[in-house]
Amino acid sequence: MSIAQSDKLFAGSIPALYEKYLAPLIFEQYAEGLAKRLAARKPARVLEVAAGTGVLTRQLVALLPDEVAIVATDLNQPMLDMASGIGTVRPVEWRQADVMQLPFEANSFDAVACQFGVMFFPDKSQAFAEIRRVLKPGGVLLFNVWDRIEENEFAHAVSCALEAIFPEDPPHFMARTPHGYYDIEIIRQDLRNSGFISAPLFETIAARSIADSASIAALAYCQGTPLRNEIEMRNSAFLDRATQAAENAIAARFGHGRIDGKIQAHVVEVEN
Repeated sequence: MSIAQSDKLFAGSIPALYEKYLAPLIFEQYAEGLAKRLAARKPARVLEVAAGTGVLTRQLVALLPDEVAIVATDLNQPMLDMASGIGTVRPVEWRQADVMQLPFEANSFDAVACQFGVMFFPDKSQAFAEIRRVLKPGGVLLFNVWDRIEENEFAHAVSCALEAIFPEDPPHFMARTPHGYYDIEIIRQDLRNSGFISAPLFETIAARSIADSASIAALAYCQGTPLRNEIEMRNSAFLDRATQAAENAIAARFGHGRIDGKIQAHVVEVEN
């Protein structure tokens, strides 16, 4: 498996661990804010891309009127299976789809939303162009991306800890992909290259990531993300050892028992 394939593979036990540990750790606090921004636009039909296990989807369902149609897509069917299994209080259309080639007609959505998924797109400008194609004139693309890894304390601690386990070839998934698309000027240029004419709006939002223990945070990152794939590509027997090293690093920095670390992300809004 190549690094490119590994980075976007959410399969096996990853979806369940992602939903149980990572979603409350870093995703839920941003999902409500993104959904509120979208609700203020009063869309009639919404497309969500890279929906994952449905963290944002459930907030959209909670905040948008019942008559608003929501189509939630993801590249990884196991993530959609987890999302649809959890369910929503009203119907959502769950559909496997690649953002690089969306299976929808042009001008068919009032809004497209993406919660921490843009970083995984192999060609950002092409993905934005495809999103723009399915947006109606005047429609909006609303997404968020993580800021640099140094501004996200648990992820940074985990990444540093793994450098000691694999000194010759450390896994850099966290810095490379989830925290690899933080430069606002690059994002602005990619949107421009894709055909968006309107100037995008950016807001950087800091929040707190809280876990009941360092063990939970380490498990979330090392086994609930594709970082697990990268660890096992180096040595499949080292997964538990790597997770323990991450736990020790987090506990050394943030203490034992309930822990609290900074997270930070950019929210981006651009009209078609």
